[in-house]
Amino acid sequence: MSKDNIKCSFCGRDKQDTAVLIAGITGHICDKCIEQAQYIIREELSNKASQSAYSHLNLLKPAEIKKFLEEYVIGQDEAKKVLSVAVYNHYKRLSQKIAKKENDIDIEKSNIILVGETGTGKTLLARTIAKLLHVPFCIADATVLTEAGYVGEDVESILSRLLQAADYDVAAAERGIVFIDEVDKIARKSDNASITRDVSGEGVQQGLLKLLEGSVVNVPPQGGRKHPEQKMVPIDTRNILFVCGGAFDGIDKLIANRVQAQTIGYSTSNRNKDIDKDNLLQYISAQDLKKFGLIPELIGRLPVLSYLNPLDKETLIRILSEPKNALIKQYTKLFGMDDIELKIEHEVLELIVDKAIEYKLGARGLRSICEAILLDTMFDLPSQKEVKEITITLEYATEKLSKSKMSKLKAA
Repeated sequence: MSKDNIKCSFCGRDKQDTAVLIAGITGHICDKCIEQAQYIIREELSNKASQSAYSHLNLLKPAEIKKFLEEYVIGQDEAKKVLSVAVYNHYKRLSQKIAKKENDIDIEKSNIILVGETGTGKTLLARTIAKLLHVPFCIADATVLTEAGYVGEDVESILSRLLQAADYDVAAAERGIVFIDEVDKIARKSDNASITRDVSGEGVQQGLLKLLEGSVVNVPPQGGRKHPEQKMVPIDTRNILFVCGGAFDGIDKLIANRVQAQTIGYSTSNRNKDIDKDNLLQYISAQDLKKFGLIPELIGRLPVLSYLNPLDKETLIRILSEPKNALIKQYTKLFGMDDIELKIEHEVLELIVDKAIEYKLGARGLRSICEAILLDTMFDLPSQKEVKEITITLEYATEKLSKSKMSKLKAA
């Protein structure tokens, strides 16, 4: 072939019709064919990576997921069941991608909203699920979110965290799970129309809609606010499972009003007796969330609604000593690292729990009370090499609590 008659061996373009024509041993390839080949390679590698990710999914049954949760979280059977089924169905949706047949039924994802008082274990459930999962998982805080264009973080920053958890693997991030904590803090501030924008309430809820419903969202990979010159990563949220949690402080009054209204009259007097007034959250409905300040569009995209029970004395004592990462086990290990055996009388555990209930701190307050009791012991004993055993008595614990700042706390 003469130099004037050189053509691309793949597409047949003449040399003068190409920007670059690279010569090989027995042929030539033009820049257009190289670009097309690169695109094909990227697509093939991406498909193989996705297939590999889906095929290595460990499809745990709901009972197995719940059993794992019970090793770390005491009580809350209803919430555990709801989470276990949701995660199991999420895995099945992902495994459906492996061999999708024509006219196959698409399984819709069921985003979840968990309602429970502070310290009942919403975030702990999410963190425990994260230990079990083989998909990217992140926890985002809704309190820092504002409407686009205002001081604070955009809703897309939630997906930035998921992308970072997936080590910037977009295919992995698109099958992940996101836990949005403190979702009650973005409730609409007022039902009254106002000339001012509700930029950290209803504005954030509107922004979350596109994430929850399933759409392609442009995400800044490093997080932070979006700006026109920033490089964006498109993420498809159709296969991302969203779990929202919040305390919804005061929603029990809305539930009480609704339940009371439904049980007025002679015919319903017996039903009124069956209402558990100490745990009104078990009667929660989408109607209560709407009255609290969540917009109907957001509630519709969180179809699974569950609750967490308030913690009683017996449950709090079990939380102190039974789970794998129980507080007493943690302190025992801390003292054990200094070759000191720690023993705590059962009456001390009851005192700790009584104070947590009195201060209305939930399980989150147990550590603060334990720290107040054990602070002087943890300060002094590591320097006393001769001490090999310490027993915390009720008298000692009461004395330390009375001298601590905890004693100044009063029930809210």
